[in-house]
Amino acid sequence: MAARLLLLLALVCLHAPRWASAQQQPEQEATVIVKGSAKIAETDQSYVCATMDWWPPEKCNYNQCPWGQSSILNLDLDHPFLAQAIKAFDNLRIRLGGSLQDRVVYDVQTNSPCSPFTNVSNGLFGFSAGCLSMDRWDKLNDLFQQTGAIITFGLNALDGRHNVQRSFWAGKWNSSNAYDFVNYTVSKGYPVDSWEFGNELSGHGTGARVDAELYGKDVTELRSILRQLYRAPLSQPLLLAPGGFFDQQWYTRLLQTSGHGVVSALTHHIYNLGGGDDVHLMRKIVDPKYLDRAEDTYRDMQLTLQRHGTWASAWVSESGGVFNNGRHLVSNTFMNSIWYLDQLGMASKYNTKVFCRQTLIGGNYGLLDTETFLPNPDYYSALLWHRLMGNGVLSVDINAPRKLRAYAHCSKRHQGITLLLINLSNSTGYNVTLQNDLNVSVDRTSAHRRRHSSFTKRAVSWLGGKAASESTKRDEYHLTAKDGDHQSRTMLLNGVPLELGDDGSVPALNPVPAAVDSPVYLAPTSIAFVALPRFEAKACS
Repeated sequence: MAARLLLLLALVCLHAPRWASAQQQPEQEATVIVKGSAKIAETDQSYVCATMDWWPPEKCNYNQCPWGQSSILNLDLDHPFLAQAIKAFDNLRIRLGGSLQDRVVYDVQTNSPCSPFTNVSNGLFGFSAGCLSMDRWDKLNDLFQQTGAIITFGLNALDGRHNVQRSFWAGKWNSSNAYDFVNYTVSKGYPVDSWEFGNELSGHGTGARVDAELYGKDVTELRSILRQLYRAPLSQPLLLAPGGFFDQQWYTRLLQTSGHGVVSALTHHIYNLGGGDDVHLMRKIVDPKYLDRAEDTYRDMQLTLQRHGTWASAWVSESGGVFNNGRHLVSNTFMNSIWYLDQLGMASKYNTKVFCRQTLIGGNYGLLDTETFLPNPDYYSALLWHRLMGNGVLSVDINAPRKLRAYAHCSKRHQGITLLLINLSNSTGYNVTLQNDLNVSVDRTSAHRRRHSSFTKRAVSWLGGKAASESTKRDEYHLTAKDGDHQSRTMLLNGVPLELGDDGSVPALNPVPAAVDSPVYLAPTSIAFVALPRFEAKACS
């Protein structure tokens, strides 16, 4: 008898998932019901986006200077890891912009020296104006074309204005330098997908602010310039504005002033965790009530567009979670992926078309390490979302504590759906039963019988009305922290560390198969993507 027990224990250990903790953890049952009959929202195909910023090495906060040589002006564009990291997305959207973009001079037909940003006491954010040479712009576009990147460029919206009181800037925008720069870009055939006007000048502004009506008139002028320079109607790029923190009244006035069809997308920024000196960041990331606060912003943006700008869409053109460079050993660790993926899921439910992460590289919140160019955990989280989650967003019902988060999309590369599951609890694992609402609505009369025959319920719930024998497997991608250290900079996929190859190649992101008639086990403080290729969802047909 003892020998049989030992054999049974050995078999259990052999087949235990490698991503599960070796230490016994409390478990709780949960149910996620996916409503696949209709989409509740849609994202752009290039929903995942990353930024490149202008900050020079001298940008410091809290006695840390984490930017190094990572700005648009000084980044090593020939580093082999950089190109491979971008190429892995096939078509990664990159937004060039940031706080100093409204102090950038484009060196086209100018007679003054092209100087970099330098520290000055009376400058915006403590810096002088800086210059983008056309030689540097050419080299950036070489990288973008080599890697298939989709480019959004943020234009200087303060040129010609003057500071009249505190942070308030007045005066008409001087469009001449922007005109010359866009004209040069068009003449070179550089395929800029979208031009964004200004950075954080809306509402109360960050460092500087501009009146919404004046801004709307200037946006209208920019639209006229784009129509003039991009002569073919089908070549017209998108025009984005204002790239700031959402202020409902200000954004509404911008739409009303600029009028129908001028602004293609309203862009806003999300830094909902606080500053880089906040000692409570780790707690905030796993607090569902705190995370949910951002939902009000996405909802209000959606309502503003429905009421005043039905021709436009919503973008998050910059989001780093933690402002002032992020926080070392938080923003660049496994824990941050919980915040990041939750925001991707939350924003998508409100028809957010694009979500740009601050940054691709630079600061503490880069997807790539500023010095080594090695991927941080969020890089792999972004890549998995990009490859698995399609643009159709589905509704889900969760029968579980608020520590379990769930988002569902039509799958990107095959039929069916993909779910994102996030466990915010550091002590409780969840056995998650996934159901199709087709079964829940059709078979309510047999609820009592189903409760006493859970195996049958699970077997049919994946597919709706189809037989379970048509598809017996699902693909699971479990993300955990190395050695259970949530501030680790190494992420595990199904128990295997994600690391670049010796040549800088991105590792294969392979799933593990699982039977559809079993619940998904979600370990404490972990993330899972679950792909169900035969899930019956009419919205995804």
